[in-house]
Amino acid sequence: MMPNFSYLRVNSLEQAVEGLTSPETRVLAGGTDLLGCLRDRIFPADKLVSITRLDKLRGIEETADGGLRIGALTTLTELIDSPKLKERFPGLAQAAGEAASPQLRNQGTIGGNICQKPRCWYYRGEFHCLRKGGTLCYAFGGENQFHAIFGTDNKCCIVHPSDPSPALVAFEATVRVVGPKGTRLVPMEKFHVLPAENVEKETVLEQGEIVTEIVLPKPAAGTRSSYRKVRARRSWDFALAGVALAVAFKGDKVERARVVLSGAAPVPWRVKEVEEIVTGKKLDASTIAKAAAATVKNAQPLEHNAYKIPLFKAVMEEQLTAMAKG
Repeated sequence: MMPNFSYLRVNSLEQAVEGLTSPETRVLAGGTDLLGCLRDRIFPADKLVSITRLDKLRGIEETADGGLRIGALTTLTELIDSPKLKERFPGLAQAAGEAASPQLRNQGTIGGNICQKPRCWYYRGEFHCLRKGGTLCYAFGGENQFHAIFGTDNKCCIVHPSDPSPALVAFEATVRVVGPKGTRLVPMEKFHVLPAENVEKETVLEQGEIVTEIVLPKPAAGTRSSYRKVRARRSWDFALAGVALAVAFKGDKVERARVVLSGAAPVPWRVKEVEEIVTGKKLDASTIAKAAAATVKNAQPLEHNAYKIPLFKAVMEEQLTAMAKG
């Protein structure tokens, strides 16, 4: 059953910020994650502040420098269907298309997607785990076949559930946030929080802050991008292993690369070791093999998820090989 809560539907961002008065007040956009969390009593809510009337937070627009601005209330389906996005940032359009089911993509927003709660069954279940203010991460000694192999800090081994987020990190996106202290810009790479920083938070958002838009800078000339996701069920499931690539070529050599994993860590996991190996090189078989091995060099698998190591290596090899062919 749903908990009792009050409901405020606002007509401006100022009203929304003013309405977020307590830690138990939640922002309602698409609601595809929030309502499920409330129904399952994962966290409390005394008030929902609906921002669905704020049309200024919808849509995809060009920026002065040739990039794109994506309003936080833009649905994943709108990202998939956007000609501008598919032309300039195809990896992000692919990532949006890999998220959830068609029904959820029609309803779910990009702002909500990057802020969604983890899918760990201990967190989503009746366990008072560390992330919910308890004293123990049950996954370390329990069923952990879908959990993280990087970035756990021996505290919490959730995996970040969003597919668009790794692509946004690869494209060096920036998140615009509005709150009681005004507006601030957060690099997407810094938006999510590792367990070592704060085990009870997934993002840097403070009380009363709302994501209003995501800004993508103009991609460098010669950039190719992709997003590949491996999952247990093809129709609808979260990533077992995935990789977002944004690689700029000059001639037949890599001039610059951004490589970010999904299904790997509590945050979108950037693999700088791979970026360093491919930069300045042709993506030939030797370079790709070295990059694939470097993908999992620092992995720390748990008892039941060591299968992710060869899986990530194979996905990286597959995607770099495809990228080399253009």
